[in-house]
Amino acid sequence: MKRRERTRHLIELGGLVIKAGLVDLTDDDRATLYGAFLTIAGKLQGEERDNALILWQRKGKRAFEAEQETAKG
Repeated sequence: MKRRERTRHLIELGGLVIKAGLVDLTDDDRATLYGAFLTIAGKLQGEERDNALILWQRKGKRAFEAEQETAKG
């Protein structure tokens, strides 16, 4: 069961990468995507962590809400 849960989790995370447009914006270049993720991880290990998390969480919630409104309407 844990394997199935992990697989679903990984698929959902991949879906977020696609939903954010990163695959298209990087021409599906895995090295570029990995570098971007490493940059994010570095920011989260630094002094900007709390502010970055707050900003990104707000942006993500707004995007999800906008997507739901568009789907309703």
